[in-house]
Amino acid sequence: MENDVIQKVKIGNLDFENPFFDSLRDDYPGFNSWLSRKSGEDAYVLVDNNQLLGFLYLKDEEEADDSITPSFDMRRRLKIGTFKIDSHGTVLGQRFLSIILRKMLNDGHDFTYVTLFPKQTGLINLFEKFGFRQWGTKNNGESVYYKNLTVFNNIYKDFPRINLNTDSRKHLLGIWPDFHTKLFPYSRLNTEREHIVEDLSFTNTSEKIYLCNMRAVLNMLPGDLVTIYRTKDNNWAEYSSVVTSICTVVEVMDISDFESLNDFLKYCEKGSIFTQRELSSFWENKRYPYIIKMLYNAPLQKRIIRKELIDQVGLNRDDYFGYLALTDNQFYKILRMGGINESFIIN
Repeated sequence: MENDVIQKVKIGNLDFENPFFDSLRDDYPGFNSWLSRKSGEDAYVLVDNNQLLGFLYLKDEEEADDSITPSFDMRRRLKIGTFKIDSHGTVLGQRFLSIILRKMLNDGHDFTYVTLFPKQTGLINLFEKFGFRQWGTKNNGESVYYKNLTVFNNIYKDFPRINLNTDSRKHLLGIWPDFHTKLFPYSRLNTEREHIVEDLSFTNTSEKIYLCNMRAVLNMLPGDLVTIYRTKDNNWAEYSSVVTSICTVVEVMDISDFESLNDFLKYCEKGSIFTQRELSSFWENKRYPYIIKMLYNAPLQKRIIRKELIDQVGLNRDDYFGYLALTDNQFYKILRMGGINESFIIN
């Protein structure tokens, strides 16, 4: 996680007396001893201005567990061992949850779980939104929530998997380089190693908001699949314009659908790269009247350059690559050429 505000570090390198851990010490007797025992293991942390704001420990486990009712049999699971964030308005929970779910699929797990106290309503709501269900209880009073590979045919509950068993249409959407990598932090190019992934709401959230003036995007329907096309930088488009990511459409709105500026700002501000001032300006001048909300499912392992899109996928060189409708075959070719992990596919 190079140049990322979230880093993987050895637990032993953290200050165990940091006030961030106080609530965990209150809830879990012996928490300091647990930190000491885990000092050689990795955790994901967010530190901003020397302040610890997020901590996530994941464990690959196989043993049976009868401290949970119903008990866990011996099987491989991804345990969300310790997870805490200090909420500060940047949708940080979704960023950490995307780390969990992508690791689950990339590492070949078919089951992950977390234990939460009933008072942790914010985290419970977040996990349930993205497909976790209650399994039972733990002997310390926590509730146990799990997610497996059950298909819900719901784009949030199935996230980050991409469902190909629907009649969804397929699209290509062009995004300028300045916006692309801030919105899609896992899709940085090798030439963008110096780009720092910051603790920003539009970076952290899995729900991306894209404003444009391309009327054709009104053809997109909820559940449609979108390939994200990073347009050219200062180099020749044939080799610097690339498909980087797969998203799923949540909905497409017209700016006239909003009754007030406040409604428009509330809808856009967490997932859009634009400032409140810029959004207010767009409300006045209707410069970008079409608003796409989409879920950021997965980056492609191999970026596909424009030349390959034309020569191998079959796109027309003369078409406008700001927005294109794709055939199913073109979309499937992009998935294959992009080397997307099959665990991310429902088919």
